[in-house]
Amino acid sequence: MLGLLTGLSLIIAIGAQNAYLLRLGIAERARVVLPAVVVCAASDAVLILAGVLGVGALVQSAPVALTVVRVLGAAFLLTYGLMAARRALRPGGEVLAARELAPGAGVRGVVLTMLALTWLNPHVYLDTVVMLGSIANGQDEGRAWWVTGAVLASVLWFSALGFGARMLRPVFARPVAWRVLDGVIAVVMGLLGLRLALGG
Repeated sequence: MLGLLTGLSLIIAIGAQNAYLLRLGIAERARVVLPAVVVCAASDAVLILAGVLGVGALVQSAPVALTVVRVLGAAFLLTYGLMAARRALRPGGEVLAARELAPGAGVRGVVLTMLALTWLNPHVYLDTVVMLGSIANGQDEGRAWWVTGAVLASVLWFSALGFGARMLRPVFARPVAWRVLDGVIAVVMGLLGLRLALGG
């Protein structure tokens, strides 16, 4: 339970990864949502296990690598934010139909986008690898159970977000709702990108 609650406290937040998965869940079928959920949960599991195995010390000793990741991540987030802003503000009020996909939303495009949103975020290395790894290694005999709970938190959260988003589809039958969602995503992506670009 401690691992589960700690994991949930880190991943339940409005971030680039969650915003993209939410949009996919509202717009598309399980064909695309399932691979996205798997990428998110599997990535978290790998990062948590890396922290438990002591990779956190390596991450902390490689500031240059984190800087490269930060710059690439900022560029990716700002680009995606601009694309969302364009969808929200496009002339004539054209919006996505309920079944239209997000950019790059073939299975391959979704997987690559989700991998970029996950692995080009330097905070994921600091929060998940360093912090969760440190907490896990402080559990002594209960470490394996704690890690199981933290990984389970990721599986539960991303599954609920990806597949539960379909319940919002009646709301997004209205064109204005898509514009509001894309506007929120544009702001989130833009702020996160600027934060990374400025070294925050």
